[in-house]
Amino acid sequence: MEAILISKFVKDLRDLKVAKDVQLVKAKSSSDLHIRITHAAVTHVDQLYAQGLHQNNRRHIQPPFILGTEFAGIVTTAPHKSQFKPGDRVFGGSLGAYAESIVVDEKSVRKVPDRWTLAQACALGGSGNIGYGALISVAKLTAGETALILGASGGLGVMAVQIAKAVGAKVIAVVGDGEKAKMIRELGADEVVSYREANWEESVRDKTSDGEGVHVVYDLIGAVQSSLKCLRYRGRIVIVGFAARKGKMEEVAMNRILLKSAMVHGYRYGEDGRRDPSRTQEVWDGFMKLVEEGGIKPVPYKEGYNGLEEVGSALEDVKLHRTWGRAVLTIDGTAEAAQKARL
Repeated sequence: MEAILISKFVKDLRDLKVAKDVQLVKAKSSSDLHIRITHAAVTHVDQLYAQGLHQNNRRHIQPPFILGTEFAGIVTTAPHKSQFKPGDRVFGGSLGAYAESIVVDEKSVRKVPDRWTLAQACALGGSGNIGYGALISVAKLTAGETALILGASGGLGVMAVQIAKAVGAKVIAVVGDGEKAKMIRELGADEVVSYREANWEESVRDKTSDGEGVHVVYDLIGAVQSSLKCLRYRGRIVIVGFAARKGKMEEVAMNRILLKSAMVHGYRYGEDGRRDPSRTQEVWDGFMKLVEEGGIKPVPYKEGYNGLEEVGSALEDVKLHRTWGRAVLTIDGTAEAAQKARL
């Protein structure tokens, strides 16, 4: 099969090439599915993996490996006792998504809701699980509270905005430009603030009901100092990533955490799953309940990418923050239509 095989880390994402005749990984357990990939998400994590810049590259993700972490596709082979069957449309996450096929444990995927295309389901990907785990399982966000979403216009951010709204919270979203602000308002954000505005943290506090700040901050970008400025007394910060740090981590004056009696919690969805798979299952179930209730919708980026040969340029666009929502790469644009024709 064809795939983006990382035999060594690259410095320039545009140097990524399609490898031919790559061997499909063999099933490792009785619960593994073979899936024909139709679409793959283009994520910040993928561009870090390709360059060897992610913390997981030190242990879990070493060459050679197939790039890509989120996908949608059609089951081609399933175990006899599986909840899935050949022909089922599924989406989920696993390393190896930039390929024509993948083998994954059935716990890593869910069925695509009937109302969504495979491309839309791919735009959802694993972003909702991360947002639900951080906001609900860790921060315990509840109705009536105010959540601040940093990096709100990205793939993780657009899901976090919807999750917070679905549980009855007020949402203040932080974005970088007018197009992204318009999109995030249409998605349901109550207030939008630009991080390009001087002293934008004051604007966030001013937009809370009592001016005291927000209850919860969902930090995707690595801005704990700013998060603390926006936080009310005894508020909670959940750190999910450092997309804006370019590898240089900030140093935080710990007295600021004490003075706010703040909880600062790091959340690694993938590591949680490795150490305690039951927590991943709980997060999946909780998020999919919101999906079934109609509170969540996919937000694919307006521009599509076609073919594995466009992986490099798509990742470059994500790296340079040109995209919003979730950029989606079409790997097999005919499979879904062909399946419908057979039914």
